[in-house]
Amino acid sequence: MGLRIESARLCLDRFELADADDVFRCITPAVTRFLSWDPPTFDDYMSRCESLVQADIQTEVQFVIRRKDSRECLGIAGIDRLRDDLPELGIWMKEAAHGQGYGREAVEAIAAWASSILNKGGFIYPVAIENIASRRIAEGLRGEVFASRSSQKYDSVVYRIPAVT
Repeated sequence: MGLRIESARLCLDRFELADADDVFRCITPAVTRFLSWDPPTFDDYMSRCESLVQADIQTEVQFVIRRKDSRECLGIAGIDRLRDDLPELGIWMKEAAHGQGYGREAVEAIAAWASSILNKGGFIYPVAIENIASRRIAEGLRGEVFASRSSQKYDSVVYRIPAVT
């Protein structure tokens, strides 16, 4: 099922198996530093891809982030727990795309889509405490910290981001 969200510089298309190779090439140890998972083997990655493609669009959607002008793959953004009052936003970008505003643009585009089309009044956005760039995304979207989480890999804060109009 095709689903596309566009912003000024980006196209966000629902992840399909045809995207797997492009996305896998973006995964590095630096990218996964603040993710709950470490760089996978290709076989493990493909198993995860199959589950993403089969995911119920009523509960989660993962998007491949691509530049509009070149179709270059920049990473993945998603929205999970769509049935909740506050669905969860998440993103990771390849290293070469860091610091160019693509992350905020992608998260804002998904939040605007979900606010409008799905009538969501806000979102949660968990982020590792040390991930300053990702925290700036949430804060730039008027997000405020309202909770914290701990895992074996890192401690995080959870932002509540209001609806994007």
